[in-house]
Amino acid sequence: MTASQAAQAETSFADRMRVEIDRAIQRNLKGFGYLGSPAPAVGQTPKTILHRRGTLSLYHYKPMVKEVYRVPVLLVMAPTNKAFVFDLAPGQSLIEFLLKRGHDVYVMDWNAPTGEERYLKIDNYVLDFIPDCIQQVQKHSGVDEVSLVGYCAGGVLSTIYAALHPDGPLKNLVCFTCPVDTRGMTLFRQWTDARHFDIDRLVDTLGIIPSEMITAGFDMLRPAARITGQIRLWDNLWNDEYVTAFRRMERFGNESLPLPGEYFRQFIKDLMQKNALAEEKLEIGGKRVLISNIKVPLLHIMAQYDHIVPPVCGKPLMEQASSKDKEEIILPGGHVSLIAGANAVKRMWPRLDQWLERRAT
Repeated sequence: MTASQAAQAETSFADRMRVEIDRAIQRNLKGFGYLGSPAPAVGQTPKTILHRRGTLSLYHYKPMVKEVYRVPVLLVMAPTNKAFVFDLAPGQSLIEFLLKRGHDVYVMDWNAPTGEERYLKIDNYVLDFIPDCIQQVQKHSGVDEVSLVGYCAGGVLSTIYAALHPDGPLKNLVCFTCPVDTRGMTLFRQWTDARHFDIDRLVDTLGIIPSEMITAGFDMLRPAARITGQIRLWDNLWNDEYVTAFRRMERFGNESLPLPGEYFRQFIKDLMQKNALAEEKLEIGGKRVLISNIKVPLLHIMAQYDHIVPPVCGKPLMEQASSKDKEEIILPGGHVSLIAGANAVKRMWPRLDQWLERRAT
């Protein structure tokens, strides 16, 4: 090594040391502020509530452009979580993105079920809540057709609804990470195996399934994830942008909702243990749910590295649906990062918009 190279290496090392020392100081200074600060605001895109029934809330979001596509979009959130993952922050909001692209956006959001709602089943969601919200959207928008967009279990509910209503009023069906074939959810299947998981005793005893139990179930898929996340947070505590984004995602994961016991019982028995949706043996309201009855344009977007709903879980939706216009897209990302965060902004959101815009008139 020449004298010049040695001097450059020494300067580079000194620069790195100064950066690390500055970051260490910032971590300690900002750590106190982090502990005492409130959670970052979410769900800030202007909206109005159109309809509220117990655990269900239906919102309409204020248009952001003059020209709006004719067919409204109704987003269906999984009942385990609040829908603010669709609207984390300005510039990090799927809803804001769709509005700016000219879509008329409505969202089915959920509240903690009351004691009286412990008896709600999947039947109530697909034969009552979704049809009710679609009617509200039709009335409010003045348009008969609706594009239904469901995330995770919200995608399952949307799929069941579409299969039971083949004659409309759906215009399009879109699902994100929809677990149709639960055989691919290996760990969940093991934990909910009827040989050692007494779902009847659990539901009969509790009535409402606590949110802590829902969160713990997801955490068990990756036991070290929370610890790893905290380590990464500490390492990046000097970075305000990183900390804010982390806390938004952390808030989504922490604010799981309780579930109606009968819904949970039915989901575990019929969908997890019997795989009845994929095998077309599921019965809702006395009718068999046949995915082959789905004929509307269909888009299913899966995450390549999804540890909750691996891409293989979505195969039957594409294979069994009778739609002539159907497409499956697998994008890099995880279960949540597929729909929210920096990668979603660049990858999934534009693909969704491109697909919808050709079918929204």
